[in-house]
Amino acid sequence: MPAPIQRSLPLVWKAGECVAHARAIPEETAIALTYGRATFAVMMATPADLEDFAVGFSLNERVIAAPSDIEELDVVDGAAGIELRMMLAAPRQDALFDRRRHLTGATGCGLCGMESLEEATRPPPTVASDLRLSAAALAAAMNLLAPLQSLNRETRAVHAAAFWDPAAGIVALREDVGRHNALDKLAGALARANVPSARGAVLLTSRVSVEMVQKAAMMGAPVLMAVSAPTALAVRVAEAAGITLAAVARSDGFELFTHPARILLDAHSHVA
Repeated sequence: MPAPIQRSLPLVWKAGECVAHARAIPEETAIALTYGRATFAVMMATPADLEDFAVGFSLNERVIAAPSDIEELDVVDGAAGIELRMMLAAPRQDALFDRRRHLTGATGCGLCGMESLEEATRPPPTVASDLRLSAAALAAAMNLLAPLQSLNRETRAVHAAAFWDPAAGIVALREDVGRHNALDKLAGALARANVPSARGAVLLTSRVSVEMVQKAAMMGAPVLMAVSAPTALAVRVAEAAGITLAAVARSDGFELFTHPARILLDAHSHVA
């Protein structure tokens, strides 16, 4: 199994001089997700937290409804990549055979290989929650991510997805070269630990495209926050799904795009 971090010795040209400089870089490996020995998806991902990736991807792609639908899960290392080999309960396996879908994704590609426009823009489930979060606490939670990003601290080249519970802090954080993979890994980690996503916020170190909102909705997360701006489609889908979308998170604040009522703003806050 390849290590998630490798070492390189690139030549660095700076100020007219060229010197060798040691650098940590993230590994990128072909990961095949197979069900009943049939390949459903091949994604380029960081070879870490692969059981979480298998469960989270399966949940977010509606292959399974619960982790218990996976009866066997083996991580098989091969010459060409890694296979996440899953055997599903009979009803789920039969339903999967009825679906004609095969994904071959580049790094972080969340929609590659879709067979129809309808599938790519499928409406996500609606998230209903009476959760209320303090704006100040939510902003402070984003500042907690950097110290917990062990892979990114060494490589400066991976994304993170984390779950913040206002009563417990950062419950889980997963990293990957692909932002979609990081979110799938987080979903798997929460599901395997029986942590309900409805009681907190999903935090991202990436931009928010529509598939990130779709995955958050599948997780049942009422609040999604990211450091970068969302796409227009992501905003529309978050609005329809009942998700509070906060983005452009900085040390001094953030922007609320949908369902702001879940965020308790300071008394002096106003809308420009």
